[in-house]
Amino acid sequence: MFDMHVMAILMLIGFFILLMVGVPVAITLATVGFVFGFLGFGTSLFNLLPARVFGIVAGYQWLAIPLFIFMGIMLEKSRLADDLLDVIGHIAGGVKGGMAVGIILFGALMGATTGIVGATVITLGLLTLPTLIRRGYNKSIACGAICASGTLGQIIPPSLILILLSDIMQLSVGTLFAAAVGPGLILVVVYIVFILILGWLKPDLMPPIPKEERSRVSGKELWVRFWKVVVPPIMLVVAVLGSIVGGVAAPTEAAAMGAVGSILVTFLSGRFKWDILKQVAIDTTKISALMMFILICAQVFALSFRGLNGEELISGMFEVIPGGINSDIWFMLLLIFVLGFFIEWIEISYIAVPLFLPVLLAQGADPVWVAMMITVCLQSSFLTPPFGWALFYLKGVAPPEVKIRDLYIGVLPFLFMQGVALFLVFYYPQISLWLPKVIGW
Repeated sequence: MFDMHVMAILMLIGFFILLMVGVPVAITLATVGFVFGFLGFGTSLFNLLPARVFGIVAGYQWLAIPLFIFMGIMLEKSRLADDLLDVIGHIAGGVKGGMAVGIILFGALMGATTGIVGATVITLGLLTLPTLIRRGYNKSIACGAICASGTLGQIIPPSLILILLSDIMQLSVGTLFAAAVGPGLILVVVYIVFILILGWLKPDLMPPIPKEERSRVSGKELWVRFWKVVVPPIMLVVAVLGSIVGGVAAPTEAAAMGAVGSILVTFLSGRFKWDILKQVAIDTTKISALMMFILICAQVFALSFRGLNGEELISGMFEVIPGGINSDIWFMLLLIFVLGFFIEWIEISYIAVPLFLPVLLAQGADPVWVAMMITVCLQSSFLTPPFGWALFYLKGVAPPEVKIRDLYIGVLPFLFMQGVALFLVFYYPQISLWLPKVIGW
């Protein structure tokens, strides 16, 4: 029999080889877990597997995932986002870089209502990119703003990342939602400040909307559309998140309220159709089933890796890193960032976090603070080539004159700004911890 640590290393190598050759991540997790678990322990290790799988599928908290997905897809399929973006664009369009600021604000609002990166990026790409290019916006800046705006849904509650991390780290979903408010707002502010400064220094890169075009929509008409289009989604977000943070409802109950609320908002806007409801239900089922399948397969991988003393291997790796807990945290974040070049946030969450978390907690790190840094860092996985999904989503709907090089150049400053936000959350933990503390969590 091989040395257990050698087997654990070979297991990780096998996992990355299968990923690189294109095997789906769920199949990769299960295959590597079963093969190396069997080589190390025969069939005995997997006597524990049925209980672990049952514990996953019976988890009450997982009901929040399909309900939040339903809320997001309903608002996206109803095309309510079209009018929402147009109103925000006209409000902010008179400023140099105003349309880009409007895109960031739209992404923040869509992130709080949908949390689905693909839906936000595709919507923004279809509705704004041709217009921005026609109005003289630099293609790279326009693409970068759209891609970065779409990733805001990964940290602004209700975020699927936060729901998954709550299970992995055994924390309250409400606590993580409250903790994410500060980092989410910091990221939005950093993006907007960058755009405004760039618009001031180089106005030719992001010219404002011409005054005559803005004058075609009267202030009264814009105000009416604001209350009709922008306010209802905001009220829905406040109701859902406020009920969780305020302790009125559990996350699952609030998610159910959000799903029903999305139907009401769509109905009141005159956009509800039974065909849309049917398609939303089908898409929700597909996405939820995929996430749960990955989650179940991850249990096979985790059980085998733990049985092969993989956690001891990780702990030993941290022990040779000088600098104490701060160095350990940055090593973990660097590894998560590098993994983001090749795999998605779901796989990173279920592979890297369980490996590193016990080591950090043993050194006294606050788990909520660590979760927020991980969440900020995970956003980069959508922007980093070669497998940055936000780049793929936007390229698929971009005009022919937009090249992949424009996307890669455009996201670079926003990746840097995500790093700035990460440093702020690291050096000022109260950005994440103040709201949970005020609430008493």
